[in-house]
Amino acid sequence: MSKVVLDASAFLAMANREPGAEAIAGLLQDSVMSAVNAAEVIQKLAQKGMSLDDAEAYLRRFVGEVKSFTLAQATLTASLAPLTRQLGLSLGDRACLALGKTLNLPVFTANQRWTQVDVGVAVELVRGNPS
Repeated sequence: MSKVVLDASAFLAMANREPGAEAIAGLLQDSVMSAVNAAEVIQKLAQKGMSLDDAEAYLRRFVGEVKSFTLAQATLTASLAPLTRQLGLSLGDRACLALGKTLNLPVFTANQRWTQVDVGVAVELVRGNPS
């Protein structure tokens, strides 16, 4: 059973061996990711030269589970727009938060702006607390 939701930025921090990578490495087996965020990860890996098939296989190897993006998830994601608009959170950001809210799981991100809004989801930063 999954225990954490990963944002694309958290997974990419691990994949690119950026600060915070070690925090994510220990969570991967128990992680879940929205298919929206999986698309973002695959796109970013492909932009760095990985084939789409290899990028998908890489994601599958590390992430515990990828959840389909349902109509209910889409509606919840849309409902978060007014609460997050001032921070510039993307559709993918909101999809991640919506999945965390639906599953009642904390979300891990590298995006410090997420800590500035309360949408009913525990947000954990992979790079420590904001300054």
